[in-house]
Amino acid sequence: MSGHIRRRGKESWELKFDIARDEATGKRITRYANIKGSRQDAKFKLAELIASVGRGSYVDRSPLTVAQHVAGRIEQWESLSKISPKTAERYRELLANQIVPHLGAKAVQKLKPADVEGWHATLLTKGRKDGKGGISGRTVQHAHRLLSKALKEGVRHEIVMRNVAATEQPPKVDNDEVVALDNEQAKLVVTRLRGRAMYAKAITALFIGLRRGELLALRWNRIDLDSADKHLKIRETLEETNAGLRFKAPKTKNSARDVSMPDIVVETLREHRREQLKMRLALGLGKLSDDALVFPKLDGSPQSPRAFSKEWSDVAASIGLPEITFHALRHTHASHLIDAGIDVVKISRRLGHASPAITLKVYAHLFRRRDDKSSAAINAAVASLFSA
Repeated sequence: MSGHIRRRGKESWELKFDIARDEATGKRITRYANIKGSRQDAKFKLAELIASVGRGSYVDRSPLTVAQHVAGRIEQWESLSKISPKTAERYRELLANQIVPHLGAKAVQKLKPADVEGWHATLLTKGRKDGKGGISGRTVQHAHRLLSKALKEGVRHEIVMRNVAATEQPPKVDNDEVVALDNEQAKLVVTRLRGRAMYAKAITALFIGLRRGELLALRWNRIDLDSADKHLKIRETLEETNAGLRFKAPKTKNSARDVSMPDIVVETLREHRREQLKMRLALGLGKLSDDALVFPKLDGSPQSPRAFSKEWSDVAASIGLPEITFHALRHTHASHLIDAGIDVVKISRRLGHASPAITLKVYAHLFRRRDDKSSAAINAAVASLFSA
């Protein structure tokens, strides 16, 4: 490979170099680049470009912007079914709200690590839509992962030479953000919701640990209320996107699972089934089919997860828990299992996590708290030996 440097101005240079030969004509294919600085700087840059051609990592210049590149990747992932419609929707939200306003217009090939670092700082300090304050570290982390994933594929498709997002770590997220109900709050859910439409849903989530979509996709033919080994099977989840509702396979391979039910859930679901049958007969809808949903709308159709979250928000506020999300019930179930000293592998299987490592990551602070309790118990045991 050969190259040439030509002065353009006092401190600017034009670099000329070959990248290949045309297979049909045998003529050299030449590219040009401009650089500011000393002649020595130009020499270094030319050597770098020639070396990248030799390694096969050279990419032609492109006006493609960050916004265009990420949007194109999302569209491609969705069309190839590499991501679900719900994930695609979330990615587009991150692109529109966190990436486009700050990095979107920048040429993807000109993006530098310093740009990514500055982007993180901007999002954390004034990343809200109104500019009055920052967004959470978790949202910044999600946006960073999307950008990094898109740039990684940009390298693979020879659009960019390197993934600059991989050189900058997103802000750490404190898993103490995971909110679980304390004992008094859990008692409020059990006692003050009794007799209300939300009761059976809340009890099932609180003592089984189901995700919202898993709960709303649950069917009666997957619940065993009568055998000695009372359990329910998670085989579907309900997803809502702007295109509507759809049932799909659970979140991960391990999310398809059989979960044992404590007595409070068994009795709650038995009563819920009786009430559901009464309601259907009163409305002239007939008996329940085997595959009927456990928690549908009145006509038996699936309930919108978004509408359900709004319903929970109103109900929680009415019993004095305005800041508690429905997902907090799942976190509370995990907290109960950890406090009981259940093995992390069993907890992971019950929650349907992809691996125990995910469980440890999400609930690290709860495991630390449990370990503190273990130390206290040992200390008490040692003290009793010397006091005897």
